[in-house]
Amino acid sequence: MRHILSILMENESGAMSRVVGLFSARDYNIDSLAVAATEDKTLSRMTIVTHGNDTVLEQITKQLNKLVEVVKVVDLNESRFVERELMLVKLRALGKDRDEFLRLAEIYRGSVVDVTDKTYTVEITGSSDKLDSFLETVGKAAILETVRTGAAGIGRGERILRI
Repeated sequence: MRHILSILMENESGAMSRVVGLFSARDYNIDSLAVAATEDKTLSRMTIVTHGNDTVLEQITKQLNKLVEVVKVVDLNESRFVERELMLVKLRALGKDRDEFLRLAEIYRGSVVDVTDKTYTVEITGSSDKLDSFLETVGKAAILETVRTGAAGIGRGERILRI
């Protein structure tokens, strides 16, 4: 099962590598990772997307909580949350495809951020499923390059991750 872990940690050098090292040392895969400072510059929030059953996730959470730099770990899947990911995709846009790609970008609420006579670069934000759907719709033949940030997530409503 896919899990999104939100980790509040000290914003110091080496902290991120220790978290990632924990995953690799135990042969757990990270599907995506996003990290940045929070509103409190002494803390960072790391969002990790991984797969595993409940036993694996419990083990990962216990190991993360043992790290000195980790302040708090929350599995966002335990309650309602909002997830977003940013994708930039460069498309081969020639002939009749040009109008079609503009239409698709609009349907997926994306925007064209760069245009040449042969390409469009489209920016789309949404769930991972939405981004995957866009890529599937335009087709592999049109995709020249893709860059994705990985998921970022936050609990819905009053749910707050803090110390």
